[in-house]
Amino acid sequence: MFHGLREYVRSVFQRDPAAHSALEVLILYPGVQALALHRVSHRLWRWKLRWLARALSQFGRWLTGIEIHPGASIGKRFFIDHGMGVVIGETAEIGDDCTLYHGVTLGGTTWRKEKRHPTLGNSVVIGAGAKVLGPIMVGDGARIGSNSVVVKDVPSGATVVGIPGRVVTPRSDDETRQREALARKLGFDAYGQTRDMPDPVAHAIDLMLDHMHRVDGKMKALASALEKAGIRVDLEIPELDVENLEKAGGSGAPKED
Repeated sequence: MFHGLREYVRSVFQRDPAAHSALEVLILYPGVQALALHRVSHRLWRWKLRWLARALSQFGRWLTGIEIHPGASIGKRFFIDHGMGVVIGETAEIGDDCTLYHGVTLGGTTWRKEKRHPTLGNSVVIGAGAKVLGPIMVGDGARIGSNSVVVKDVPSGATVVGIPGRVVTPRSDDETRQREALARKLGFDAYGQTRDMPDPVAHAIDLMLDHMHRVDGKMKALASALEKAGIRVDLEIPELDVENLEKAGGSGAPKED
């Protein structure tokens, strides 16, 4: 028992740099309190003491602001950081080493008495305010971004963002180099922000650059064929006049002193 408790406290220290002592974690962390009460209420639920189990879970909700149905199944080293507003439904299943932040909902999408809540694999992280809905599977090591709404299965190791949630596909090194080279050729830098940030506008620009890269390749192949036929074709793309574009775009903006 004490070995498991020490292991759990160590796992909290690894995920929360604000933790300073084991006593602080055990007594002052609402996520830890809610989990401890859930362990008891879940056992009561399995013993068919349903009213008592629900009463204990409601007490935990009042005490911590975290609502965990006693029927939910939760694995080892589960951590809820901050915690306020977290809701975990009756048929939810959570694997080992998962982390949830405040405002997360593991909810159902039907009123039928069946498996209607999500199943999380091991080491899943769900950001603040995210909603994971329905009897879907979130694979091991998946990450769900803050305020996302996820209603479909998430592959292992994937990152999901947006409403509805979409898997963000990591860029390969070759793709990144191609996009940067084409952007420089056009006189435009689409990578002024952090590249790991899954911004939908940047993603749309990426798709445009990919398409233009393929068109550029086709044009070069066509020019090569024409040159072999004795026809010279100039395919050099002029750079954009960025200064004039900035002046045109910022004509209504106040000038700095």
